[in-house]
Amino acid sequence: MEEKKHKRRVHYSGKYPKKFEEKYKEHNPEKYADTIEHVISKGSTPAGMHISIMVQEILDFLQIKPGQQGLDCTLGYGGHTRKMLEQLQGQGRIYGLDVDPIESAKTVERLRGFGFGEDIFQFRLINFANIDKVAEEVGKFDFVLADLGVSSMQIDNPERGFSYKIDGPLDLRLNPKHGESAAERLHNITEEEFIGMMIENSDEPYAKVIAHKVFSLMAKGNSMDTTTALREAIAEALWKVPKEEKDQAIKKSCARVFQALRIDVNSEFEVLYSFLEKLPGILNPGGRVAILTFHSGEDRLVKKSFKELAKEGVYSDVSSDVIRPSVEECRINPRSKSTKMRWAIKGE
Repeated sequence: MEEKKHKRRVHYSGKYPKKFEEKYKEHNPEKYADTIEHVISKGSTPAGMHISIMVQEILDFLQIKPGQQGLDCTLGYGGHTRKMLEQLQGQGRIYGLDVDPIESAKTVERLRGFGFGEDIFQFRLINFANIDKVAEEVGKFDFVLADLGVSSMQIDNPERGFSYKIDGPLDLRLNPKHGESAAERLHNITEEEFIGMMIENSDEPYAKVIAHKVFSLMAKGNSMDTTTALREAIAEALWKVPKEEKDQAIKKSCARVFQALRIDVNSEFEVLYSFLEKLPGILNPGGRVAILTFHSGEDRLVKKSFKELAKEGVYSDVSSDVIRPSVEECRINPRSKSTKMRWAIKGE
């Protein structure tokens, strides 16, 4: 076998690397256990990795047994998948789905490294709106998990354009090889459509003034192709906000506007509608499903679907209220604070 050639780390100037591509620890975080422990202890997520949310609550509900077949609709970093695979004790199988070709390849390699071969874990590069196609191929499932959040690795990589805090291309696509980027989307819609997008997708209170500022700048020839350009436009739009409230208002509006664009670019509501509609058809009798949502629009759709299908007798039981992460989990992982979990059980 040909010996693998050693690749030297990228050199950088100064004491610490500044560019993402130079930050070697972020690209292989699990090799630096001491750094991970230190970062997590401070209530932060180590760059380049993702801390799975509500793992124990999910496992307690799913009640996974050896020999069962499961589905993780949003593989991400694979933290949930790994814990579910451990519950199978080498018997059964889990299928992981994702649309992100970049991060999913790393996750599959990571899970293989933990000893989970093709016999127990398989991956499909497919949107979870198409769960019916997966079930047609491999059969129905005893347990299903859908974590609707964006992975920390996507947020931390400036090339993906998910964070207003880091300069990068205004992209926001989960699959950067498919569809319009957020920058292209802004150039192809009207000001009124942008207002509607912000209100519907993120309840943005300053939607009108932000849209007016963004479209005024573009009309004057200013590019809106980077995360920094959009963030600065939002800051300019909120010039009337009282000085003592401005920083917080800008921060919150940036988060909401980026969320609204991400939802639109990736058709997230349409995907969720399709998933919820097809979900009962892919579950075995008594099959269990847990869904994690991260904003009110998603949670409303899940709540409505579960409630209506429970009334029709499709689900024998559904969660009466949302389950939230513990205070301790929120302290350790602040990104978990907005998480809501709902569950349902397919009728026998």
